Amino acid sequence: MPKQKTRKAAVKRFKITGTGKVMRRGAKTKHLLECKSSSQKRRYAKDREISKTDYERIKVMIPYGKS
Repeated sequence: MPKQKTRKAAVKRFKITGTGKVMRRGAKTKHLLECKSSSQKRRYAKDREISKTDYERIKVMIPYGKS
């Protein structure tokens, strides 16, 4: 049986925590930051957990991450 391949694009976008949660970056953090308040920018900078509906698809893309 051949090994499963990891999708490198998914590795760059998602991070698996020690407890097995899959984290993603938030939107609205790349451009048009002048008009946003500091508190907004701090809030946007935090990582977020992916939704439960996407969890299985991401785990298939990253087979050798922690489960």
